[in-house]
Amino acid sequence: MIAEQLIKKAIKGNDEAFLIIMNEYKVDLFKTALAFLKNEGDALEAIQEVTFRAYKNIRKLRNAQYIKTWLFRIMINYCNDQLKIKKLHVFAEDEIENIAFSEYYDELEIKDAMLKLDERSRELLTLKYFNDMKIKEIAEAMQCPEGSIKTWLHKALKQLRVILDEEGADSRV
Repeated sequence: MIAEQLIKKAIKGNDEAFLIIMNEYKVDLFKTALAFLKNEGDALEAIQEVTFRAYKNIRKLRNAQYIKTWLFRIMINYCNDQLKIKKLHVFAEDEIENIAFSEYYDELEIKDAMLKLDERSRELLTLKYFNDMKIKEIAEAMQCPEGSIKTWLHKALKQLRVILDEEGADSRV
């Protein structure tokens, strides 16, 4: 965990402090971008853009303890923007294995099913299962109450299971 003093220095304009912070979170940010964009080059570009946006706006960060969720929110927004532009909603194949019930379905089935989910559901599942974020962290990143996140996550998982079950039934007919 990064010291709050370092974050406060970055907020005040200290470039070295900002670089240390970005260095700390770059791997997790990259994984998030890769899960959304499914392309290493696009994920690296996302890191660059998020670093630029964060550097440009860090003075607007009001509470130093939310640096991680603030950075992830920037990344998620950027990735969603890129997906809307490309009209693609795909996930890295190796990340799909992390879903709790993957033992019952193969990667391709899960990938196809996630493509059928709404944007918020895909986002929640990505954050929770691909990035191992806690409900509290997701709530902060999405600027929503924890109870809402739990409800939405439950609905997303339920919807994903329904889609997977329907596809499984279709393939057996």
